[in-house]
Amino acid sequence: MKRNGLLAAGSWIVDQVKIVDVFPQRETLANILSQSEGTGGSPYNVLINLAKLGAKFPMSAAGLVGNDGLGQYILDDLKRHKIDASQMRTTDKVPTSYTDVMTEVKTGRRTFFHCQGANALWDGKGLDFKKSNAKIFHVGYLLLLDGIDAADPRYGTRGAALCAKAQRAGLKTSIDCVSEDSDRFARVVTPILKYTDYCILNELEAGKTTGNVIRRKNGSLDTTALRKAAKALLSKGVKELVCVHFPEGGYVLTVEGTEYWQSSLKLPQSYIKGAAGAGDAFCSGMLMGIIEDWDMQRSLLTAVCAAAQNLSNPTCTGGMKSLRTVMGLAKKYKLRPKLK
Repeated sequence: MKRNGLLAAGSWIVDQVKIVDVFPQRETLANILSQSEGTGGSPYNVLINLAKLGAKFPMSAAGLVGNDGLGQYILDDLKRHKIDASQMRTTDKVPTSYTDVMTEVKTGRRTFFHCQGANALWDGKGLDFKKSNAKIFHVGYLLLLDGIDAADPRYGTRGAALCAKAQRAGLKTSIDCVSEDSDRFARVVTPILKYTDYCILNELEAGKTTGNVIRRKNGSLDTTALRKAAKALLSKGVKELVCVHFPEGGYVLTVEGTEYWQSSLKLPQSYIKGAAGAGDAFCSGMLMGIIEDWDMQRSLLTAVCAAAQNLSNPTCTGGMKSLRTVMGLAKKYKLRPKLK
């Protein structure tokens, strides 16, 4: 069987995005300037982004939503974008997950207030990989899925067991996790790396998982620490490549030891309406390139352009356009200085 396309599973969230004038200190007030509703969660954002980019390969979804209005919103959205939702399930026990995303108008910086809801109950049981012809199984967000993050006596976590099952069925695996300020990364993320083909994280997540500090105290990127973290992730079992993304661009280290760098686009501040979902947009570009067998440099450029396109809208996927339009940003705006 020739495999093609993407099966994405994990966090299904409806984001309630509020643009605020400032992020307030405790017991003080901020003004909500505008509000919008949109997609949230790694599989949801990635699949909708790919549909908007015009991906020609088949896409399917797996996970759990509440038997409520937000759950129906998600299912209808998947149907509208021609994404197979036959492995999505509903529950009456808890509501569909949602997040209040507070976005500062001047900087685009976001703060999240999250209700895990149905996502906490999903543990991958019942997911039938034999029904999937997908090339890649993508799961996220680790650290935000109680059922998937739970311990497993054989594999370390249920997420690791699920990815091992996917690999046995012939799929490649891809992971993403949430940017959490905690010490759980090593315990939750490390076990799944042995069953991961494509590890796509941001610099905070890569650093937390490996114990490396990739940002210097002055805020600049420490590329030496970045390389060290990528090598550590490979040494922990990642089979094909590690990709780390950050506002300055993206970096790939393959299992053969080949490095790829790509600077991000230098966007005017007036262009940026919000950074929610920028990492998932980057991930969408990378996965598109991997599924389509593009060379790595093209995949990275697509990823940074997709992230740039995402910044034009306060929601996670509302700004995404066709691949042609997205790649046109590379001609319209200059690249940041080269990374090394």
